[in-house]
Amino acid sequence: MKHFFLILFLFPLAVFSQSEFAKGAQFFDKGNYEKAKEIFTALYKKNPKDVSVIEYLGDIGGHTKKWEEALVYYEKLKELKPSEANYYYKYGGALGMKAKESNKFKALGMIGDVEDSFKKAIELNPKHIESRWALVELYLQLPAIIGGSERKAQKYADELMTLSAVDGYLSKGHIAEYFKRYKEAEKNYKKAIEIGKSKTTYKKLADLYKNKMKQPEKAKAVLEEYAEISKT
Repeated sequence: MKHFFLILFLFPLAVFSQSEFAKGAQFFDKGNYEKAKEIFTALYKKNPKDVSVIEYLGDIGGHTKKWEEALVYYEKLKELKPSEANYYYKYGGALGMKAKESNKFKALGMIGDVEDSFKKAIELNPKHIESRWALVELYLQLPAIIGGSERKAQKYADELMTLSAVDGYLSKGHIAEYFKRYKEAEKNYKKAIEIGKSKTTYKKLADLYKNKMKQPEKAKAVLEEYAEISKT
């Protein structure tokens, strides 16, 4: 009987927490990060080991470009669940953005941790696509003197190709576009369209035509083609 009353007492609290979580998630999805943060912070105080709540707080920090705040929560996630690849990916992403907005000397001290975080995510989940994309971008953006390299970027683009042909062609197109090899980029984006036929694939080719190759008519034709296939 004593346990029965305890269950009755705790049940409304559990329902309240669940409904508050759902409310916070809705605010987050609508981009109302201030209200979402208010709700998730209250839930975090009640249960500081709830990884779902902590992840939302980290994501809110990321969306509002409060990188230090995001890093604190992502670090907690890594401590609570060190086998979860996505937490390392998110930590690396937030740290990378912090480095990008820091002065060069501070940024230099962070690059190794950024790289290691993405690689750790891949180690934990060999099929982690986002971390490979992040490494492609990292090696493109970094100066050669501190590890930037097209060869390294291509290595992860090759790995993407084995996991997802669409991501493989998109990443190879992105690399070619970065180095102003626009015909090569065009070829890869067209291959991605053939396989994926997604909005992203069409948009990448259209943006290439419009912004880099200065062929607005081709860009328009690509977007019109996507509009047509979207109707079917």
